[in-house]
Amino acid sequence: MLTRLLALPDVADINVDSDDRIVRHAAVLARKPMLREVFTEFHHLFRTLDERYFGTTDGLRVEIGAGVAPVRDSYPDVLATDVVDAPYLDRVLDAQAMDLPDNSVRALYGQNCFHHFPEPRRFFAEVERVVAPGGGVILIEPYYGPVASQLYKRLFASEGFDKAMPGWEAPSEGPMNGANQALSHIVFVRDRAAFEGSFPGLEIVHEEPLGNLLRYLLSGGLNFRQLVPDAGVPAIKAVERLIRPILPILALHHIVVLRRRA
Repeated sequence: MLTRLLALPDVADINVDSDDRIVRHAAVLARKPMLREVFTEFHHLFRTLDERYFGTTDGLRVEIGAGVAPVRDSYPDVLATDVVDAPYLDRVLDAQAMDLPDNSVRALYGQNCFHHFPEPRRFFAEVERVVAPGGGVILIEPYYGPVASQLYKRLFASEGFDKAMPGWEAPSEGPMNGANQALSHIVFVRDRAAFEGSFPGLEIVHEEPLGNLLRYLLSGGLNFRQLVPDAGVPAIKAVERLIRPILPILALHHIVVLRRRA
């Protein structure tokens, strides 16, 4: 009931598997400075962790599933790709079958796209193929703490949140429909030993919950009404700084860095 009340009218009837989703979400983002700031912070974090963990590795920087807030907006050298053909993206690219040469990529970035991959093992096999030794992949995904686990179960009718799902393959009905938002927890936490055994060429080198949760939540994201005016951002940031010690309980997103072994 509450999610229906807060839903933005211009996206309430959206077909999440259509190209129209991107057009409408772009319009929502254009009028939400608070949300744009959150995405910009994600962009800067991608680059910071890229430079920290991937050293002097040569190759392309590519964003998969770039959507309406591509990293290219902050860093023009990043190739913006998605499975759909949108005019503001650089090219169509299937993350599970990338049309890229072997060892040609320094870094793959993904914002909330990994949990939409119906066959994650195909994606990891492609990472091992296209990413140069010493490079890697950086993923921002729904977190798995107590608050996130309860919230994500209730937010989206088209996506579930099931940490007990057997295996890694969700019964996907389309690019967006049928995703399991708990996939990063399943692969990198619950089944970490299985991941490391199946893909020994990849190592998990960093994972952390992200601290801009209040601005993300109060902005309403791309689908819901903003709950506070933009003038409240400084106060919200101050609260976010105060709650950093309990982020493992409260966080809504986390970031995971995988590096291809040299």
